[in-house]
Amino acid sequence: MMLTIVGLSKGMLAESQRRARGVGADIIIRPRGSSVLTLSSAPIDERLVVWAEKQPGVTLAVGSMVQSLQGLSSVTGIDLEKFTEMSGGFRYLAGGPPERPDDIIVDRYYARQNNLRAGSKVSLLNRAWRVSGIFEEGKLARIVLPLRTLQELTGNTGKLSQIYVKVEDPAQVRAVIAYFKQKLQGYPIYSLEELVSLISVNNTPGLAAFIAVIIGLSVVVGFLVVFLSMYTSVLERTREIGILKALGASAGFILDVLIRETFALAVAGSVLGILFAYVSRWLIMTLVPASLAQLIVPGWWPVAGGIALAGALLGAAYPGWRAARQDPIEALSYE
Repeated sequence: MMLTIVGLSKGMLAESQRRARGVGADIIIRPRGSSVLTLSSAPIDERLVVWAEKQPGVTLAVGSMVQSLQGLSSVTGIDLEKFTEMSGGFRYLAGGPPERPDDIIVDRYYARQNNLRAGSKVSLLNRAWRVSGIFEEGKLARIVLPLRTLQELTGNTGKLSQIYVKVEDPAQVRAVIAYFKQKLQGYPIYSLEELVSLISVNNTPGLAAFIAVIIGLSVVVGFLVVFLSMYTSVLERTREIGILKALGASAGFILDVLIRETFALAVAGSVLGILFAYVSRWLIMTLVPASLAQLIVPGWWPVAGGIALAGALLGAAYPGWRAARQDPIEALSYE
């Protein structure tokens, strides 16, 4: 459970970082009041793109609009021609760019999850669309359509969600950002690397606390499961423990046997948990690759294993102590 939750958290954030880098911009201008991971619908005036493109040191500016769908899904509207100039464009695995007003393009994972092919029909935003192309994931959202179409469809003509800016000299990024911040007071303006660095567990509201709660639950569940298992095991072995003590086994020997058994079970359970993390990742990538992303997190293996071992040993402490204190005569007469 720990490895899957942490893997999902880091996987979703890594996917966001990958998409940000895939845009090819040097600077990102976001709406007033927005956070690193959230956007208002479309509060930026589109004329700001023309203004940004005319500023010193800027070679290209591209506006985009993001519209949320169900769950974590969203659709991005972009000027495909200018976006191609900035990022190199999409790498199409099937089909090609939109040619008609009802055309959209989707990435490979969205197509896989929804059984779509080039030419398939799909219903989004209360409208029927034709999938004109399927592109390699890693740029913008999983669903992309022309900016004008999305603006008109959502009643946001002339409005944008954010602006991507490319500068002439990467060494001048900080200077251009400082200039923009002076001219556009109140707008969050980031360099690409700064934005990527801010997309982390600690900067995501509630995520660190959520992971801490999951770890706490794992410890409690592990403690209770091992406690009940070992307590039952001690009851079932009452006669065996009595025989061992009658043959001269010390309380330390009895406790050592139970602790070693608990240790072996905890280690085996940790290995099984790591294998299950691979299984859960395979299931996610097979069934819902467009909705979730999970990473394998080897750095958490010793942490999760240590927590599991600590919970198991705590759970075995009382049953072991009870077994070590059993009277051999009472244990031999136990039915």
